[in-house]
Amino acid sequence: MTNSCQHNSFNLPQEHLLHRLHTLQREYLHISPQAMQQVAAEFNLPLSQVAGVVAFYSFFSTQPCGRFHILFSNCTSCGYLPDGQNLMQLLAQQLQVNPGKTRTDGLISIGETSCIGLCDQGASLLVNGIPLTHLNPDKIAQIAQQITANISTDEWPAEWFEIHDTIHQRNLLLTTAQPAPGSTLQQAITHGAAETLTTIQQSGLNGRGGAGFNTGKKWQLCREAPGDAHYVICNADEGEPGTFKDRVLLRHHAETLFEGMTLCAFVIGANKGLVYLRGEYRYLLSHLQAVLTQRRNRGLLGRHILNHADFHFDIDIVVGAGAYICGEESALIESLEGKSGIPRIRPPFPVTHGYLGQPTVVNNVETLIAAAHIVAYGSSWFNSVGTQKSRGTKILSVSGDCRLPGIYEYPFGVHIQQILDDCGAQKVQAVQIGGPAGKLIGAPDFNHTISFEDISTGGSFLIFGHQRDLLTVHRNFAHFFAHESCGFCTPCRIGTQLLKNNLDKIAEAHSTANDIETLKQLAFLIQHHSHCGLGHTAANHILDGLQHFPQVFTTHLNQNFVAQFDLDQALESARQITRRDDAAAHLD
Repeated sequence: MTNSCQHNSFNLPQEHLLHRLHTLQREYLHISPQAMQQVAAEFNLPLSQVAGVVAFYSFFSTQPCGRFHILFSNCTSCGYLPDGQNLMQLLAQQLQVNPGKTRTDGLISIGETSCIGLCDQGASLLVNGIPLTHLNPDKIAQIAQQITANISTDEWPAEWFEIHDTIHQRNLLLTTAQPAPGSTLQQAITHGAAETLTTIQQSGLNGRGGAGFNTGKKWQLCREAPGDAHYVICNADEGEPGTFKDRVLLRHHAETLFEGMTLCAFVIGANKGLVYLRGEYRYLLSHLQAVLTQRRNRGLLGRHILNHADFHFDIDIVVGAGAYICGEESALIESLEGKSGIPRIRPPFPVTHGYLGQPTVVNNVETLIAAAHIVAYGSSWFNSVGTQKSRGTKILSVSGDCRLPGIYEYPFGVHIQQILDDCGAQKVQAVQIGGPAGKLIGAPDFNHTISFEDISTGGSFLIFGHQRDLLTVHRNFAHFFAHESCGFCTPCRIGTQLLKNNLDKIAEAHSTANDIETLKQLAFLIQHHSHCGLGHTAANHILDGLQHFPQVFTTHLNQNFVAQFDLDQALESARQITRRDDAAAHLD
């Protein structure tokens, strides 16, 4: 897919809507109402849909950004300095700009964004979409000098942009040689689609995104589903704070990833594949496109793959624009279709009604790479490690308060304490497994294991030492969910804001014991009445914190303060907002 094609209103563009909008954002530093009208005409879409997409994704702006647009990660790992210095405020002061605003001369704008997948690289930022890592006050001063002199980022020191991927622990996938390009496809053609599917099923491979649905079963359901076309989608939108394993896999194992997608296509009868790449990883796009081009030149993509008469398959890449919710597979599909990434009501599931309403397999990067290895080396090779219910290995993104952050691959069943020992984590207060939506545990639970039957994770492994204020961590997570809620349903849209506000009150010593009970009630409401998984899991960290670390909340209570928060009143306000939204929807 191209990023800079010229279009007119009489020809439907070949590029994706998100790419077209990104081009406008990059060229004009914002997307104006006139630009939205132009895009609506080019794509033959309602103006309301284009405007809705622009408003939905955080990397699009209707107000001009600076020529140097800087976004600091506010993640607890890649946005954190041990001494608590606020690097964003430091740069803003040196450049005389207010965070969230563009300086009057249009040179600079500074803001925050959610985790950018650089948690093993120290405090980090994006400047015009390019990552810059290992920040400290000295580097901030040097950045300010470059911007003040209006020096293009192309002329900034190259070492500022270097990302050194560190793999500390290897097992099946990261130790074994990657399959030679096309070798597993040749095996699949030789043995047939049905036998290849059986190999995947016998391996016991479950999805590596955290939910753990059986991969062979998913492929079978899609293969058997009737449709005009079948699709393979790679979910490369790892937006969970603390997760960066896919960044490493995309940089070093892209060939095997595309091999896995093509294998899946052969099994389910798909002619088209799509990679949904998170917007924070746009800098990887040229690398991935180069690998795709090499595969096309080798006859491993396109028509008649490996001279097989009926094997036609190709892959396009669509880059997101800053929306955590698009990691949810149905929201991702909506985004691929050029819409806001609002999760669908399920059932039906993507295996029968996915992209463009057709049968679709959605797997993440690690799962598809594992599938290629399984076909290359056999199901017995893969399920020789792990546990009875969790076959194979899991790749973890380990970061936070430890000596050796980076990538670790372990057989399922590894104990939490083993991981902490290996990464040099000492005096550990808590570990957040699976990101803010996952599970928070303390030292008494470090004997638990990483497995689907014990503690499951998509890969994030955040470590917090005793020097950390866990209430600050909870506030960070609560602000994250309030910001990333898609706004579709009232329990999540209003509930995450109320959780955030209540934690802020506790931190400011404006709360009583009643507010702790309110937190629990809110958490229950959001968990059980939200539309999708974001809402269902948004309060997990709070509930775990109240169970394992109650003192984190109670020590901030003010016994002399009369709390003003009334849950019933807040819920009635939420219901009124919903009624107004419904009325507005009918007017539309």
